[in-house]
Amino acid sequence: MLYPNRRALLTVGLASTTLLSWRRASAQSSTKSPEQRLRELGITLPPPPPPVGGNYVPFTQMGKLIFISGTSARAGDAPPPRGKVGADVSVEQAYQHARQAGLALLAVMRAAAGNLDNVARIGKVVGRVNAVPDFIDHPKVINGCSDLLVEVFGERGRHARSAFGASTPFGITVYIEAVVEVA
Repeated sequence: MLYPNRRALLTVGLASTTLLSWRRASAQSSTKSPEQRLRELGITLPPPPPPVGGNYVPFTQMGKLIFISGTSARAGDAPPPRGKVGADVSVEQAYQHARQAGLALLAVMRAAAGNLDNVARIGKVVGRVNAVPDFIDHPKVINGCSDLLVEVFGERGRHARSAFGASTPFGITVYIEAVVEVA
């Protein structure tokens, strides 16, 4: 006998129903393109940020992979936010900074791929947080970028990730890079 009692059978049935509902919802949300989702979310991407302080390019492409250089939060012509998370910057503020850095990543992705609809998958995100030494919530901060990528790309936006504390260029709060695959 595969299921020893009715309770086990009911539990398996409920789990299967929940999984099917989740797959249906994911399939429905994945029918919208990333460009459509941006419009629905009311997001206008900033211009791709130029390289700052070094001899490098905003991205390189090798085969179907695009490697996007690290970027920070950008708000128009204002300098990127600076400070130590856990001292003069809250987790909530840093989350928003990571989300803004995610917008800059999307702008570079669009420039590199020609259109966000040409991005097949977000492969990896690496996020550095300028934080006080005993800070432990680096993942909560970088979720600002990760949550944005899933909002825009759906399941294609789920990615491998590293989130850690580090000294960042110019003392900015977050510094995020990504690797994406194009179709």
